Amino acid sequence: MFDNALTSASCLSRRAMLGRIGMGFGGVALTDLLQRDRRALAGTGGALSDTHHTPKAKRVIYLFQSGGPSQLETFDYKPLLNERHGQQLPDSVRQGQRLTGMSGNQASLPLAGSMFKFAQHGAAGAWISELLPHTAKLADELAIIRSMETEAINHDPAITFLQTGNQISGRPSIGAWLNYGLGTDNENLPAFVVLITKGKGDQPLYSRLWGTGFLPSRYQGVQFRAGKDPVLYLNNPAGVDRDSRRLMLDRLNELHEIELAATGDVELNTRIAQYEMAFRMQSSVPEVTDTAAEPEHIFDLYGPDAKKPGTFAANCLQARRLAERGVKFIQLYHQGWDQHGGLPNGIRTQCRETDQPAAALLIDLKQRGMLDDTLVIWGGEFGRTNYSQGKLTATDYGRDHHPRCFSMWMAGGGVKGGTVHGETCPFGYNIVKDPVPVRDFHATILHLLGIDHDRLTYKFQGLDAKLTGVEEAHVVRPILA
Repeated sequence: MFDNALTSASCLSRRAMLGRIGMGFGGVALTDLLQRDRRALAGTGGALSDTHHTPKAKRVIYLFQSGGPSQLETFDYKPLLNERHGQQLPDSVRQGQRLTGMSGNQASLPLAGSMFKFAQHGAAGAWISELLPHTAKLADELAIIRSMETEAINHDPAITFLQTGNQISGRPSIGAWLNYGLGTDNENLPAFVVLITKGKGDQPLYSRLWGTGFLPSRYQGVQFRAGKDPVLYLNNPAGVDRDSRRLMLDRLNELHEIELAATGDVELNTRIAQYEMAFRMQSSVPEVTDTAAEPEHIFDLYGPDAKKPGTFAANCLQARRLAERGVKFIQLYHQGWDQHGGLPNGIRTQCRETDQPAAALLIDLKQRGMLDDTLVIWGGEFGRTNYSQGKLTATDYGRDHHPRCFSMWMAGGGVKGGTVHGETCPFGYNIVKDPVPVRDFHATILHLLGIDHDRLTYKFQGLDAKLTGVEEAHVVRPILA
């Protein structure tokens, strides 16, 4: 009899066993989880009943520059490197810090000055490279952070850290946390959308970067692709019309409800929610992805690539359209910034592809009255070294990965424009003022959206897990309006 009880119990899911406890603490906890999931499923609200303070931003557009843009060619002007071009990196500057295996075994580490001119822009006199003329004109809209620092020195852990708050994969992405916490403003579109520049290659991108980790899977990002089918498997199969699909979903939902009652598996809520979202998206996605009705002056604003689906310019325009329709977190990825060699030509191409569209996005949002409550972020996973990887010549050089310092900018959504935050040493190797660790960066994003980073949590493995982890994190208040 005892063996039979064990066998019977082993057939039950953990949640079902807790549900059968009834008045026990496990049943109470399960009931709370189910109610929370159903509340999010039934309406537009997330797990938070309200924000922790008044938000400045309603949505985020994150322009992620994958590969690690060189801060020394973009936002961190270091004339000393030009003066000492070709000289060795002093040991007193390096301070024994680790290097990657790609340049750590070089016989010498020659300093490399930037080939590009810098000029000061805006009220704060921000130094910005000639490679970014459109961005430079908007200096008074930007909070440029020159003192970002990360713990990772290679691409995969570094990009995973920026996107999920942990170097090890398996944690929820920023967009998933916001989707879980804040819900959606448009039930006919995903709250979290991902757009990737087509055909760039370079360092790989993984779907886990916009995944949910241990959060319910319905909070993951939905990738929109260029072409006639922006979302895979969204359209009805041949011979199935919309009415037939509706009937099929109704019967399927009934079966899921029966299974949910029997097992208590809250992931069944996710299946129901995703099926219903896909059905609604059959109408909403074609409308939002069709830019044909945009006026010609808008295409001109975003630049010559704006009419080419899948380009960074087209994706920036698409991001504005998604933001208009209530999508809360829009993540753009643009690869190609990993310039270990041939940096001058490579970074010219990257800036030509991204400078005008990124600036146009800010202009477009502002002219529509949306920039004040839209947080726009630009940056990669780390910076580049002040010394040349490989051979240094008069016209060519490369730069290795550098986690010690790099530059990003933020605009709109409660950010103080015309701000330059942080400072690196004259060699551009170490931070000497106001460092901004990745966790502080994440805490600041959440703060602008009305969230206390310590209070947006999810119970996982017995802990109240959060985006900023268990270590101390601080909001970067000097860049707040």
